[in-house]
Amino acid sequence: MFCRVELTSSGGIVEDKLVNRTLQQGLLLEFKKDSERVLLAVAQRPDGKKNWMVSDQNGVTSSIKPQQITYIVPGVENFDHAEISKFVQSAQENSDSALLEFAWVELLEKNKHVTPEELAEMIFGSVEPLECYCAHVMLSEDEVYFTVLETKGSRSIYGPRPAVQVEELLRRKLAKEAAEKELQEFVQLLKSAKAMPLDAKPPKSSWMVEEKIRQKIKSLESYAIDACTNDDQRKTAGMILRAMGMMKTASSALNLLINIGFFPVHVNLDLLKFNTRTDHSDEVISAAESLLSDSYDPDEIERKDLTHLKVYAIDVDEADELDDALSATRLQDGRIKIWIHVADATRFVQPGSIVDREAMRRGTSVFLPTATYPMFPEKLAMEGMSLQQGENCNAVTVSVVLHSDGSIAEYSVDNSVIRPTYMLTYESASELLHLNLEEETELKILSEAATLRSIWRRQQGAIDTATLEARIKVVNPEDPEPIINLYVENQADPAMRLVTEMMILCGEVVATYGSSNNIPLPYRGQPQSNIDTSAFAHLPEGPVRSSALVKLMRAAEIDFRKPIRHGILGLPGYVQFTSPIRRYMDLLAHYQVKAFLIGKSPPFSAGQLEGMASIVNMNARVAKKLFSSSLRYWILEFLRRQPKEKRYRALILRFIKDRIAAILLVEVGLQSSVWVSVGADVGDEVLVRVEEAHPRDDVLFLKEIVIER
Repeated sequence: MFCRVELTSSGGIVEDKLVNRTLQQGLLLEFKKDSERVLLAVAQRPDGKKNWMVSDQNGVTSSIKPQQITYIVPGVENFDHAEISKFVQSAQENSDSALLEFAWVELLEKNKHVTPEELAEMIFGSVEPLECYCAHVMLSEDEVYFTVLETKGSRSIYGPRPAVQVEELLRRKLAKEAAEKELQEFVQLLKSAKAMPLDAKPPKSSWMVEEKIRQKIKSLESYAIDACTNDDQRKTAGMILRAMGMMKTASSALNLLINIGFFPVHVNLDLLKFNTRTDHSDEVISAAESLLSDSYDPDEIERKDLTHLKVYAIDVDEADELDDALSATRLQDGRIKIWIHVADATRFVQPGSIVDREAMRRGTSVFLPTATYPMFPEKLAMEGMSLQQGENCNAVTVSVVLHSDGSIAEYSVDNSVIRPTYMLTYESASELLHLNLEEETELKILSEAATLRSIWRRQQGAIDTATLEARIKVVNPEDPEPIINLYVENQADPAMRLVTEMMILCGEVVATYGSSNNIPLPYRGQPQSNIDTSAFAHLPEGPVRSSALVKLMRAAEIDFRKPIRHGILGLPGYVQFTSPIRRYMDLLAHYQVKAFLIGKSPPFSAGQLEGMASIVNMNARVAKKLFSSSLRYWILEFLRRQPKEKRYRALILRFIKDRIAAILLVEVGLQSSVWVSVGADVGDEVLVRVEEAHPRDDVLFLKEIVIER
């Protein structure tokens, strides 16, 4: 049994204190079950040379190794394992940290060590089994007053910590307890919000009022989008998820934030990950409003009055910013003259101004199915810069006379004032073309010019990449089940072809104008890929052939000193010029051309343009990725909602491997892949159904519907 010894000073630990008891049947012992749990058990019998079979407090019999034993309760023989739970409960009831503190004070003063049994006699006045075990538990679990000096097997000797250390540990303990209490209160808030019906959940703003709550929510948000800036955020999010009984994953954090109403069900994570600017600062908005109120037009005297022309602005029906419009006539010699009018954004904004710097930081307007985040403050873009039907609007007009083969005969670039006659959607413009109305001769001339241009460009090596593309507009995206309006645009549609050709023509003219006058501009080109289009003549014209050709194209290039050939468009040079309200690179081109028009030097050198372009193009790539991922998300959400039995036409574009084909869902405008049966070939249409669609996980599984003949 246990042997009493005198307390000793720190200089001489008595070896007798570390003598282990021999394990025997019926002894009560504590052992380490795993890294987090210790259990009480009764020794039953040896298991091999060293191990013992024990029955623990949960009634489980298992084999343990000697090194798992953390304490053998002294003074116990033939203990009944059925009594373990009662023994544990009594030990817990006897534990009192105040007694431990009392012992620490006395031992520190005397500079003494202590064993659990000695502590039991000090604080309980007894070395009975229960008191000894209680003292062991208090010492082994204590993180403030005592530290282990030496351990041998299941026996340990403890020493009192220095007063300074105890003071610091107490401070940390109190801070930890306060943090744990704070965490529990926050978890209760989460659970309460989670249990509320959707229309009663607390608004997002309510989580941002209190700093401590705001920090925890921000930690969860950063964890959800994998954007934690430090270990504290990761640790905080992990503790919250664990306290909520959830796995420590980004998807768990996301679901929690959705369930409490902080995020809408269809939150755009990429928008958060890329930290995309969705609002303009008060300073920028104020500056923009000042520009709007200033009626001075520095180019007023130089502007050509073109208000007599019939002007067509053609765009998608939900377009907010109208950058460009078209006019046309047939000259007496039979040639076609075209005017491409581009909104004069530089009438309001100058290089280096606060509004310009913000536009440069953004690089482009961001167009998503759920919203548009304009490059310029909305009021300035819509009311000032954008072309308005029936109103006099400032523009930069590119006028072109075509040869009969579609090549450029003559051109000019001028500041102008126009009065847009029609604001048409692509659908309504196509309908007008189909009706062939006598009073809309100008629209018919524009269509004829587009055809001439298309033929001429193909003769110069241009490659047709027209395909089907989805366009989606989501109404009330904050709702769990918002309305999804899906349209499929055929880029070969007459009105789309018309507008595309006119924009390309404008780009060719501006490149020629810039080259002739040595104006540094963002000249875009695409190296010839030596594509022999005749090798693809066997493929059906349209999406199938376009898909094959696009895979061979090389990346575009930009030169800021001189035009470079754009092989895909079949042009000797090309400058994007028609969207200065939406694209900052177009605005840069306007700054350069406008300066030349009034006899000034361009504001930027080729080197300066190159430096600015590197920043702008990086942001433009992010915006493009945002658009693509958001569009795909909502297409998948649209498909997820459709009846399971619904069939879709799938056009086979090519084979990826064996019978796995890349396909285009014709009614949806989405490319995907599916296994198709033997006999189906490139260019064929097959029927498929949606097996699974999970927009959040970007998963779409299709299955071919094989019709028995």
